[in-house]
Amino acid sequence: MLGKEDLQKYLKALKPDMICLNETKIDEKVYDTKPIELEGYHPYWNFCKSAAGYSGVAIFSKHLPISVVEDLPEAEHSQEGRVLTLEFEKFYLMTAYIPNSGQKLERLDYRTKSYDAAFQQNLENLRKKKPVILCGDLNVCHKDIDIARPKDNLKTAGFTIAERDNFTKLLESGWVDTYRQFYPTEVKYSWWSMRSGGRAKGIGWRLDYFVVPKEFQKFVKDSRINNDIMGSDHCPIELDLEL
Repeated sequence: MLGKEDLQKYLKALKPDMICLNETKIDEKVYDTKPIELEGYHPYWNFCKSAAGYSGVAIFSKHLPISVVEDLPEAEHSQEGRVLTLEFEKFYLMTAYIPNSGQKLERLDYRTKSYDAAFQQNLENLRKKKPVILCGDLNVCHKDIDIARPKDNLKTAGFTIAERDNFTKLLESGWVDTYRQFYPTEVKYSWWSMRSGGRAKGIGWRLDYFVVPKEFQKFVKDSRINNDIMGSDHCPIELDLEL
């Protein structure tokens, strides 16, 4: 990605205060020999501990955080480098790459019965202290509008009833899917299968979200999906805040 012009041009034009990256797939040992830097940003990484070149997340911030926390508190959920939380004066910024349930749904029970519960409890615990901005590949299409072919994917990872129900529970507990707040009927996707050429065919999934507590929604001025930006099988999403 760093070698492609798409990302570089996008960042230069946007000049974001903070950049969240998910599924970085960078081996920590390799990174240590050649750190990745973006001018003007402080880098924070969480690498996968259980396998080289798997999962991983990062945040680049123009502002120094008060604290940085990797992973979830539970050891069983903290080996794959999926969560990174930066604390600032007025909010926490969490980037998360939620586990995929697998092509044969072999991780569906782990994802929906164990990981999701621990993840949502962590959000609630942080929320008691200050608002949390969650940015991530949450690996779920919440509604039929969020996926190109809903009837064909009812038993596919990311669109199972269990995964969607868990996301519904999160929203019902006082969290907001910011994109849907602004664009309740808009059909836009943030991921396409490169193998099947889904992007050119308009066959995609909305897997990437900015989620905030209801009490923080008043500070959100826009939430966008930039599906005209190329360079990856995902496209960038943006959150505009006025604090």
